[in-house]
Amino acid sequence: MASILFYILGFVMLAATLLCVTCRNPVHAVIYLVKGFFALALMFYLLGAPLIAAWEVIVYVGAIMVLFLFIIMVLELAPREQPQEPGWQRWVPGLLLAASIMICTLLIIFQDPSAASHGPNHFVGPREFGEALFGKYALAVEVVSFQLLFAAVGAYYLGRYQPRRRNEEDQT
Repeated sequence: MASILFYILGFVMLAATLLCVTCRNPVHAVIYLVKGFFALALMFYLLGAPLIAAWEVIVYVGAIMVLFLFIIMVLELAPREQPQEPGWQRWVPGLLLAASIMICTLLIIFQDPSAASHGPNHFVGPREFGEALFGKYALAVEVVSFQLLFAAVGAYYLGRYQPRRRNEEDQT
């Protein structure tokens, strides 16, 4: 049963991501991406990583997607034109994705995936995860943190406001 749920969630994640990329409305694209992240969190849980699944929901869905929505709303990036198709057809993909995620979540809640397999339990607690992350892999964590710092500085440098000089205005 767990492998069937895994493949269903994989399909839901791919469909949500495809809808996110092809959607013209940025608010709808963020909502589709949130659904994809929820499906990915459930996949992590099925793979035996409930801590990473919780972080997926807290960090990506709870923080980053809210930030994306805030930026979209502040910059008013949503298109102004009204769609020509009927209203219910716009809601069908989102409702299908949400319903499939809810059904998979309920199936996971009512059936423990680790109880079906008689193998060893591979769940790792937060303490063991933290010891591995900041002990054995401390150098990799620092390298990634510096890469994120360089990316933030580069994004600031590329996105900063640069007033036009007088010489450039005269030449155009």
